Amino acid sequence: MSELSGLYALWEREFRVYLRERSRIVSTVISPLLWLFVFGGGFGAQFSVGNVDYQAFLYPGIIAMTMIFSSIFYGANVVWDKRLDFLKEVLVAPINRSTAFFGKVLGGATDCLIQATIIVILAPLLGVSFGFGFALAYLVIFVMLVGLVSVGLIIGAWMESPEGFSLLSGFVTFPLFFFSGALFPPGNLPSWLSVITFANPLTYGVDALRGATLGIWNFNVLIDFAVLVAFAAVTMVLGTLSFRRMRL
Repeated sequence: MSELSGLYALWEREFRVYLRERSRIVSTVISPLLWLFVFGGGFGAQFSVGNVDYQAFLYPGIIAMTMIFSSIFYGANVVWDKRLDFLKEVLVAPINRSTAFFGKVLGGATDCLIQATIIVILAPLLGVSFGFGFALAYLVIFVMLVGLVSVGLIIGAWMESPEGFSLLSGFVTFPLFFFSGALFPPGNLPSWLSVITFANPLTYGVDALRGATLGIWNFNVLIDFAVLVAFAAVTMVLGTLSFRRMRL
């Protein structure tokens, strides 16, 4: 088996498993919709951000939220693959562990891309038009997914039980989301909150999505993209090392 065919086989397996779990697709989309229409609709009736309705302002943040939660919790599959001995079969196959990791990343990114697309389809309901920003938005989404899925796989590689994974992933996902500027503009924040928000790489992803959909930028698009690429590269390197040192 070549490395390329091994990569494809792993991607296909992850994609087929995802398509069989329709309840997972529905459940991962319901929560973002509640945030968007209940939370966004409620606050949107009270105030706006600049000249933009709050619900529309929240929309890119909800796309980011969908990616953060679905991508990192995808890492739980590694824990279950260990318990079912599927991962042991993968790791004894004639492919190196880096290929196994990349196959998992592509599979997880594909699954989460479908979920993000469901939220993207709702854009016209909120009066949001992607226009020429559509390609940029999907490029940003893909790079973010690669980094976030890698984070989930890193956690999964070091955890031995689903309970341990849920506990640790919760400590990671909620700060990443709440300090990403998904719910509020990152400008004019208290100094302590500003430091944490600007240190979060996902802040730049949300900013890029908000720029692509609403034309609202807090940073230069090149800075946003450079931070996201660096985030994805670092997490992929750490993920590869974690898979190489993973014990079954």
